[in-house]
Amino acid sequence: MKMYYGNFVIDNKSRYTDELYTYSSKNPLKIGQVVELSFGKGRGLKRGIVFENNISPDFDIDKIKEINSLQDALSLNEEMISTAAWMRQRYGIKYIDGIRCFLPPGKAAKKGKEKIPEKSTEEYEENIQVLTSEQNRCLSEIRTSITENENRSFLLHGVTGSGKTQVYIQAVSLALKRGKTAIVLVPEIALTRQLIQRFAQRFGEDRIAVLHSKLTTRQRYDEWIRIRTGKAKIVIGARIGVFAPVDNLGLIILDEEHEATYKSDQTPKYDTVDIAMKRLMYSKGTMILGSATPSVVSYQRAKDGIYTLLEMKKRYNSVKLPEVKIVDMREELKQGNKTMFSGELTDSINKTVSEGEQVILFLNRRGFSTSITCRDCGNTIKCSDCGITMVYHKRENAAVCHYCGKKHKVPHVCPSCGSREIKFFGVGTEQVEEEVSLNFPGKTVARFDLDTAKNTREIDKIIKNFKDGRTDILIGTQLVAKGLDFKNVGLVGVISADVSLNIPDFRATERTFQLITQVAGRAGRGEKQGKVIVQSYCPDNFAIIAASNHDYESFFRQEIIVRNFMNYPPYTDLIAVEFTSDDESIAKASAENCKKYLIKTGIEGAENIFEPRLSETFKGKNSFRYSLLIKCPKGLRNKYIYYLRFYEAQNRKKRKQKWVQTIDVNPYSTF
Repeated sequence: MKMYYGNFVIDNKSRYTDELYTYSSKNPLKIGQVVELSFGKGRGLKRGIVFENNISPDFDIDKIKEINSLQDALSLNEEMISTAAWMRQRYGIKYIDGIRCFLPPGKAAKKGKEKIPEKSTEEYEENIQVLTSEQNRCLSEIRTSITENENRSFLLHGVTGSGKTQVYIQAVSLALKRGKTAIVLVPEIALTRQLIQRFAQRFGEDRIAVLHSKLTTRQRYDEWIRIRTGKAKIVIGARIGVFAPVDNLGLIILDEEHEATYKSDQTPKYDTVDIAMKRLMYSKGTMILGSATPSVVSYQRAKDGIYTLLEMKKRYNSVKLPEVKIVDMREELKQGNKTMFSGELTDSINKTVSEGEQVILFLNRRGFSTSITCRDCGNTIKCSDCGITMVYHKRENAAVCHYCGKKHKVPHVCPSCGSREIKFFGVGTEQVEEEVSLNFPGKTVARFDLDTAKNTREIDKIIKNFKDGRTDILIGTQLVAKGLDFKNVGLVGVISADVSLNIPDFRATERTFQLITQVAGRAGRGEKQGKVIVQSYCPDNFAIIAASNHDYESFFRQEIIVRNFMNYPPYTDLIAVEFTSDDESIAKASAENCKKYLIKTGIEGAENIFEPRLSETFKGKNSFRYSLLIKCPKGLRNKYIYYLRFYEAQNRKKRKQKWVQTIDVNPYSTF
């Protein structure tokens, strides 16, 4: 009997099995098929994925095991396997780490028991009928790319309320008419509901699938099957949606492309834009990155010709962008106002609500107080696992770590000096909610942050109540700044613009500009011009001034000079290499030895490798992590990753490795 041979990736966690294994089959094998096979000395069966087919083994075929069975429902295609292999090379991960991104969790339901996510509970009124000249101009270029299979990437820079979503809908329609599939991504799960309603109104719910991490395991599996079998032609989701198992991929859209949530902070630590570009290169598809505040890196790519820049500078309804006023909180203090609300903001809230309009108050800090500190010795309560300052949550009367979720009762005495002078400092959204309720009695107040929006049901309830006018004042973190479209918001108040300005990150000014501009864009989306009040102790900062003037170009010109001078992205790539071990000395030594190894190779830019440092945010129990940060010259990223993988592999072969190495390219959480 003729046998067919293929090389397989084994679904196994160990780094020691990160290679291809040859198996035989009585039937021809296709790249991407998922099978069950025996592996090693274990009695159970493991999952294997065909990585290469039609091979001719150059060793004794009698030693080659035969696969046990096929799992036809879970097959991938060659493009997905190609992307997984590329991810291994680019991010220094295992084969199976990349492949698992494309496979669904869980298992199939019994027939008739499929769990389809509730996509839309109401009709969405599609007010936009006629495209503006700006929308038509942008679509003209996008249309050419889609119809001619040009594999182009567009940066759609449109002010808030300019009608970017309508451009997305038209682009998806063009792709579907060409027999292609489309993926539409948003940075937050909370944004999927409004987008689904808009797309369902145009294309029908049956053609839409949803992929995000808050679906149940069964829902994700069943949606995966709908996509893989071709029943759903449009995928709407958060970051993981970029791995939707579609065939004939024609279009990927990333709305609010500047958001950090598009960068994965868990293995594999991928960048969604990178994955999208790789997948579309295979199918000669089109990518659209949309934002009112593009990332500095993306805007520079547009200037360099990597992306085609498309601009929409006017709101669709021709209403002016909101009036923005900066309030100097230092002057408020001098005048004896020690509250969190300036006189200007208090008066504006009263006026706005009395006129029947709604208010959004923004503060990018959840909880009641941002730190718990002893007044006598200065000790601040920190998480025992992460070393991160714990936040006081009044409703739970607990100290909570916002990194790992650990919580415990607030101590009555200082664990350091025994003093009873335990005090709360800083302001979070929970405290803002309490103060608003006291200062504006009779007004309906709601809070929208990760503490109140724990699942899709709670998210939908908060958004629907505000949309229907049952909430007068909505208080929120960055969730309220991302793409939500409410017609009756007359006022947006930024409680403290300095929160993001003072974080230890080279992106701090960029993040500040983006947050202020985005949350300001929630105002005045109806018939009247909105108003925005930005409270700050640093009112002269160029990011705050540029945001108040809706002037992205001014911000970019100043920020790019700083990036160039400091040699930060987009002029370099940052590579964070992490070494984790149960023994701190081993973790530290492995990082130090890696630095010495890289210097010894003579690779360019080795002088920009920082000294290893202990990670204060690592939450591994009884483990230690040392990070090595590299400012990698442009064009050398793949070479650095090759050397890093080689260093890790050489130690693994010696069987002396008692540490784990992970690589994070252009991380958002190192600083």
